[in-house]
Amino acid sequence: MEKLVSNKKRARRHGAEYKAAAVEKMKTCDNIVALSRELKVHWRMLYRWKAAAEAAQAARLRSEPEQREAVLREEITALKIALADKAMEVDFFRGALRKIETLRRGSARNGGEASTARSGT
Repeated sequence: MEKLVSNKKRARRHGAEYKAAAVEKMKTCDNIVALSRELKVHWRMLYRWKAAAEAAQAARLRSEPEQREAVLREEITALKIALADKAMEVDFFRGALRKIETLRRGSARNGGEASTARSGT
């Protein structure tokens, strides 16, 4: 048995590059209907592609500041964490230095020599 061929046109799928090239041609074209015949695409489809391209461009422009803000927020968070780590290190070393100074004073009173050199001298 033979397959029956339908008279309906099959929907063609055009890639993003093809659509972008068609939209670019539209910008310099005087006769859109002639262009649509050349590309074998209905002229309304060309206008749909153009509108979609413009909407996508507007969305990209709108989201660029939001993306930049998100990147800056991540950097601020990383810097706050690094600052907190450094503050903890400073606190640790201050406490260690106080203990060493206390031990030095205690051994100096008992007549012994300090086991480490004084800081700053």
